[in-house]
Amino acid sequence: MIARVRSVGLHGIHAVGIWVEVDVVSGLPSFATVGLPDSSVRESRDRIRAAIKNSGYTFPIERITVSLAPADIRKEGPAFDLPMALGILAAEGPLRPERLQGLAVVGELSLDGAVCPVRGALPMALQCRRDGVSRLLVPEANAAESAAIAGVKVIPLTTLRQTIEYLQGERAIPEAAPPLVAPGELPADGIDFAEVRGQAHAKRALEVAAAGAHNILMLGPPGAGKTMLSRRLPTILPPPSLEEAIEVSAIWSAAGLLPSGRGLVSTRPFRAPHHTVSDAALIGGGGRLHPGEVSLAHLGVLFLDEIPEFSRRALESLRQPLEEGEVTITRAAGSTAFPARFQLVAAANPCRRACQSVEQCVCTPAEREHYVGRLSGPLLDRIDLHLELPAVDIGDLTGEPSGEGSAAIRARVAAARARQAARFDGTGIRVNARIGARMLRRWCALPPDAARLLARAVARLGLSARAYHRIVRVARTIADLEGSEGITTDHVAEAVQYRTLDRRAS
Repeated sequence: MIARVRSVGLHGIHAVGIWVEVDVVSGLPSFATVGLPDSSVRESRDRIRAAIKNSGYTFPIERITVSLAPADIRKEGPAFDLPMALGILAAEGPLRPERLQGLAVVGELSLDGAVCPVRGALPMALQCRRDGVSRLLVPEANAAESAAIAGVKVIPLTTLRQTIEYLQGERAIPEAAPPLVAPGELPADGIDFAEVRGQAHAKRALEVAAAGAHNILMLGPPGAGKTMLSRRLPTILPPPSLEEAIEVSAIWSAAGLLPSGRGLVSTRPFRAPHHTVSDAALIGGGGRLHPGEVSLAHLGVLFLDEIPEFSRRALESLRQPLEEGEVTITRAAGSTAFPARFQLVAAANPCRRACQSVEQCVCTPAEREHYVGRLSGPLLDRIDLHLELPAVDIGDLTGEPSGEGSAAIRARVAAARARQAARFDGTGIRVNARIGARMLRRWCALPPDAARLLARAVARLGLSARAYHRIVRVARTIADLEGSEGITTDHVAEAVQYRTLDRRAS
């Protein structure tokens, strides 16, 4: 007899509908799985056999063939354990096949019949909604994230026996409630911008960067506060909307990093990989096409400390996601695109020996230029703000904190982003950093005096067209922070001063 169970598979961070077809016929006992299964899917036969027996059911001693369709898509992971077990029990057992209609099932089985969590339950629920499947059976640990998708009834499961009894109508299981998205609280450790001593110029630059989602590079000696400032940037970013929280959570779910039972990610991500990170870990890829750090930082912050120490190949691979907001990974097993609209925050010492100041530096000017020169021109062109930080004054360290807290700065940033949202309504653009070159003339028109100032700066600094456009975008963000409808000369002048490395090279 043949039984069919609808399931959902994961390809990168995207889900795809899968049909699990089970055929049980008389013959020599065997268990074959076809349809491009990976090793974890092929090994499921032993888990399924033990789970069925230990749940109190009889495993058929016959010829069993399991087909995973469509057959041209590679099937990965243990999420097909439960639908395969249900298919076997429906083809030759206590479960009636008609009970499997109108629903989808995912879940890993342990040997004792417990239903274990799987990666990617949130994108799987999204795929069910696209396919018109109104009911999704998932492991209890994945219920909170799956229930965030409106239009899909999520049923949490704990054991194989409980699942059979539910499908047979012998047991009622309450539908999982949608998770509540927190309003964007500060991180648990309570870090705040008020703790940063001095560096008023850097605080202003980070406020501008946060308001327009601009990339920023900070150059300064050890102890200048580069890392401290960077880690406080998320505290002045506005909380994600429900749509953004689902986008971020889907990536983290596919990577297996979404905390069990938590639901959606409620704050913008902050990722800080070490400079020894591999290309695949940074950009994504590998055997299973997993998302990299640039995708895990989607709609949040990617912090690269000591950026010149990263490999040249890894840094150059950032150019595509910085420009396009996504990264395309192609392997022999297939190709997929990962979203990567992150805000890059980079920090660097002015020289290889990390000297405290230029006066105390034992490096030659050529060595300092060579160290910073590890960052290529095309990469620097994609970083909107270049900022040079001096050493912190001893008076600032011993005095009382006098700076603004994160809440006050976040309010101004949120107001600036609200202006951008109203301006770009219906265009798919959310922030000034994503304005296309063709749209700059419409939304970022410069008055004659500001245009002349910028033209002189471009000629003197030898800026590229990409750098010119980034200065205009930053000027637009500064105007938004001040509530100005148009860009003025002062806005352009402040934006130009955030091109430190261009001025050093000129």
